[in-house]
Amino acid sequence: MANTASAKKADRQSERHRLHNRYYARTTRNAIRDIRNTTDKAEAEKNAPKVYAMIDKLAKIGVIHKNKASNLKSGIQVYINNL
Repeated sequence: MANTASAKKADRQSERHRLHNRYYARTTRNAIRDIRNTTDKAEAEKNAPKVYAMIDKLAKIGVIHKNKASNLKSGIQVYINNL
């Protein structure tokens, strides 16, 4: 339990940041799942740049590590190439 005013504020901020990060991570995960569930190569290629941008933004703001972002993008591209 936070005792000082600054600790209480830090708790409020961390909860707000957690919810914000969780929302964007979930949205990106859903977009990745949509690409991996598609069987149409043209549609996957059309949506890939948007998903790449979402992944890059997560890495930029620190929600995921930059290496994980790279691995996700690589995996998506491999899937699209194999369609």
